Amino acid sequence: MPKLRAQNVIALGLCAVLGGCMLPPSTAVLAPLQPEIASGFSPKPDVVTRKFAVAAANPLATTAGFDVLKAGGSAVDAAIAVQMVLGLVEPQSSGIGGGAFLIHSTAGEGAHAAPKLQAFDGRETAPAAATEDLLLNADGKPLAFHAAVVGGRSVGTPGVLRMLAQAHAQHGKLAWARLFEPAISLARQGFAISPRLHAQLQADAFLRLDPTARAYFYQANGEPHAIGHVLRNPELAAVLERIALEGVQAFYSGDVAEAVVRKVQQHPSNPGRLALSDLANYQAQERTPLCFDHAALSRVYRVCGFPPPSSGAIAMGQILGMLQHTPASLMASPADTVDGAPDPRWLHLYTEASRLAFADRAQYVADPDFVSGPGGEWQSLLAPAYLRERAKLIRPTAMLQASPGVPVRAQGSSFAPMAEQAEFGTSHISIVDGQGNALAMTTTIEDAFGSRQMVKGFLLNNELTDFSFVPRDPQGRAVANRVQPNKRPRSSMSPTLVFDKTTGQLLMSVGSPGGAMIIHFTAKTLYGVLNWGLSPQQAIALPNFGTVGGPLVLEGGRFTPTFVAALRERGHEVREQALTSGLQAVVKQHKNGQAAWVSGADPRREGLVLGE
Repeated sequence: MPKLRAQNVIALGLCAVLGGCMLPPSTAVLAPLQPEIASGFSPKPDVVTRKFAVAAANPLATTAGFDVLKAGGSAVDAAIAVQMVLGLVEPQSSGIGGGAFLIHSTAGEGAHAAPKLQAFDGRETAPAAATEDLLLNADGKPLAFHAAVVGGRSVGTPGVLRMLAQAHAQHGKLAWARLFEPAISLARQGFAISPRLHAQLQADAFLRLDPTARAYFYQANGEPHAIGHVLRNPELAAVLERIALEGVQAFYSGDVAEAVVRKVQQHPSNPGRLALSDLANYQAQERTPLCFDHAALSRVYRVCGFPPPSSGAIAMGQILGMLQHTPASLMASPADTVDGAPDPRWLHLYTEASRLAFADRAQYVADPDFVSGPGGEWQSLLAPAYLRERAKLIRPTAMLQASPGVPVRAQGSSFAPMAEQAEFGTSHISIVDGQGNALAMTTTIEDAFGSRQMVKGFLLNNELTDFSFVPRDPQGRAVANRVQPNKRPRSSMSPTLVFDKTTGQLLMSVGSPGGAMIIHFTAKTLYGVLNWGLSPQQAIALPNFGTVGGPLVLEGGRFTPTFVAALRERGHEVREQALTSGLQAVVKQHKNGQAAWVSGADPRREGLVLGE
């Protein structure tokens, strides 16, 4: 096995990063909090457009989306073109071997017509043959994180293609095949390896173990191809051509499906249980978006995100809702501070609200086809009276441990809380088209390079490691997010659309990659734009921060010693490290007296905004 690099050595400290493990260190699920490597910080300006805008994680993908919008395509059309290119040029984050959540707004007809909102669920599912002990070793202990990830064991049934086909059937304007042309052309002609992809290839210790991936990404000496090297992927081009001409059935049956299943089941040391029937039977789902009100700067917003199996909208709604019952709104905006960071008193309040929200997340949230929300509805976790009571638990000093609450009409939970564990990856796309339709789509293969299994030019996900490795607590109580056949694992992906509650007007599309930290990256940007009046680029560039239940983690090099000391004085255990978000945001703001789309892409990654 190749020598482990720094990214993987970090795995040995996960229990410390997360503030303690439920299990002994020898059996804990170890992996880094940082989902992908840091690759610098390059300041970017706001991009102002009038007709449409597309923001994505790679310039080649953004260009594909722009060309589709320019040709009269819809937001969904553009998202399909963007996703196909992302799977080629940013393969560490997403692709046709993974899954996605897409929330879509159809512009209403007339000045005050309400938009139609839909949530398209393309989350991967566990194989029908999966059992709750899937992520345990022969001794009944949880596998080490990468022992579970690398190979076929962690591969769920990919869902992104079925989901995009479902969305295109309702909202597509251009022909399906047309949307695959940019990716097919790039795959055949080649694309230059970007600095970020090169750095990720250099850092990863496991991708080289797959002979197919090693032959594609690396030189004969085991080093990755150089930055700027033109990488061609004719196998992926052939698969995309089939899907373009025959539809998604070309992926979910026939020789492509057979190759995927063979790769999973015949892994030499860590085989999985994915079967041809899992692919043939996979169905994307249309769900009802989860929305909540948010008051800021004398205006009431309607914030709409993805419902379970995502935990993102619930957690953000709880955090923002609890903050409204604290002095948070009285504290200075980062725009008014010398160092450009929020007030440490504000971050204390935010962190305590986060702890309470993450306690509820661990207790309640899982696939809604298997688990009901407290009291029979997920909105019970966002009820104003419940959040008001939860906010009373926020004190001037840090709480040692947060416990889940019991919403009104709920009878408590028979489930055991899920211990915090590694959760990774993804890429985000925000688009508004020329007709005012909009979407936010977060897409993933989970860990960087997923399961490290490459087949026919694309990588397979490791989404099953988003389930709880430990299915039951010592008393035998089941964890809501345990592995079960055909179940979708809980996610933190938080694609979000924001509206003016009074007029129904679309105001914002936003989201980010980043594992469990997605919730904090997205909430930070929402608060920055809605409460502090920042532009999207200003809000995205704010220092990152957050807790997933243990220490408060701050983006390294972005907070002063005085700031850190102020938090420690309140009892917080503070860690500083890279927090590489990949935020994209498109916001309606007024420029020079006219409404315009003002958009931003994260300076921590290679994202780009285009529009006109």
